[in-house]
Amino acid sequence: MSRKVAIFWPGDYRSKPNEWARPQFEQAHARLDAALRKLGREPYPVEGPLTRPDEAIDRLGSIDDPMIGLFVHWAYAPHTVDGVVGESNPLLLASNFSGTWPGLVALLNTAASLESVGRHASRIWSDAEDWTADAPFMDRLARWCDTGRIDHDDSELHDQCSVSGEAEQAAQRVLDGIRRRRVLALMLGDTSMGMINGYFGPRVLAPLGFSEHKVDQAWLVERVGLIPDRRVDDAFRFVRDRGVAFHWGEEDARDFTEDATREQLRGYLAVLDLMREFKADCLGWQYQLGLLKLLPPSDFAEGLFNSHARPEGDGSPLITATEADQGNLLPMELMKRLLEAKGLPGAVMFHDVRWGARHEGRFLWVLLNSGSCSAFAFNHDVDSLAGVHSYRQPGGYFPVPGGTFAGVSLPGKITWSRAWLDRHGQPVLDVGRGESVELPEDVRESWWRGTTRQWPFMAADLGCSMETIMAHYMSNHVAVAYGDIFGELIALGRALGFRVRVLSRGAPA
Repeated sequence: MSRKVAIFWPGDYRSKPNEWARPQFEQAHARLDAALRKLGREPYPVEGPLTRPDEAIDRLGSIDDPMIGLFVHWAYAPHTVDGVVGESNPLLLASNFSGTWPGLVALLNTAASLESVGRHASRIWSDAEDWTADAPFMDRLARWCDTGRIDHDDSELHDQCSVSGEAEQAAQRVLDGIRRRRVLALMLGDTSMGMINGYFGPRVLAPLGFSEHKVDQAWLVERVGLIPDRRVDDAFRFVRDRGVAFHWGEEDARDFTEDATREQLRGYLAVLDLMREFKADCLGWQYQLGLLKLLPPSDFAEGLFNSHARPEGDGSPLITATEADQGNLLPMELMKRLLEAKGLPGAVMFHDVRWGARHEGRFLWVLLNSGSCSAFAFNHDVDSLAGVHSYRQPGGYFPVPGGTFAGVSLPGKITWSRAWLDRHGQPVLDVGRGESVELPEDVRESWWRGTTRQWPFMAADLGCSMETIMAHYMSNHVAVAYGDIFGELIALGRALGFRVRVLSRGAPA
């Protein structure tokens, strides 16, 4: 392999996050540069950050040397993918391991996006201050420098798993329902934030029993104006009576007021009307970027949709995937139906795989997303919104004030899942068992404040090692449900046409 190695910085489309992350990039770049030079390589920088697909094409497309994309914050996948797709020079995705600066989140999204377009990339990460002193990191980097790839241990990936007859029967009941009436997903736009791996399209969805109907989310700019104040008043009274705590006017959130929440509820009602108009079963909501300066954040509405207790609701969650991510929307809808088929509450949480650390001898992931978590996670009561806290979305990302749908997830056994496309276009369903863990308050607050304190929090053991998630998981998003629907989800996934992959420390049973 060539001694020269190009290092590039995949960035955000928005200028502010790139400005904030520059010190972290310069620090990580120096660490990576030193590690490569210690191995006798000659690294050189590519001008960055890469903030648009055309920049990736122009700056990466002509490079024949091995390349390393260095992720130190959230980055859009096209800012890597569009510059390297169709090429064969060795590609390595490297990241910090930080909750405050979630390079690992961007690495997972970009790796999955590359897989979906058939471009191989290896993965590497470190949380050390001196990467040359991180022996596993250096061993892996040396292997990549010598061979052009890193093959991680895959002993926790399982294609075979037996399923009980009872689980098969529950899956069959759900399958029969889907065959009677296929699932209709209303898509308010396509995936946002560069999530190539989150869009499947009709050719993939149709054989799986799903259809999509796209509605330009620009409709909402007009539609919210058609919602009468009376409905907003009723919705506001509902969420207050059911227990939501609103953190209006607090420090760094002076512009977050009751009126901002009312406008978020107006958006919720406008989308609810669209769902009713098209008789849709579930929702993918792009929101980001296009409406940022026009409407308040959608997160509070998304949390309500995913909750049993919601204004003008029917007592059941209306599954909603933030960022219009179909890779989470499909398993969330399937999990909801399986839970209800077993007589369990059909709440499914949408989360980012954000960061993690060891606590009392085991590794726990911090799962949190900007607001698509069901209230059920915070109270285990289908009639209540108690435990929900609404904080202002950070102003640096969300100029129009609006609140999140946050809280502390209760402990309990969980089933988790994710759908993704392999390089052959085959849909794959990842399935795992785990546990939501209650942390001591001081530990929880330390971890939470080290990520994004305004967002819903879950500390989770995903039932496999951190290494397996970092090396093999095909998304930055995960769908989580309380209760054991592990066997049922495997059976249903297989029956629908997914290749099912189980992530588990031991042989799954």
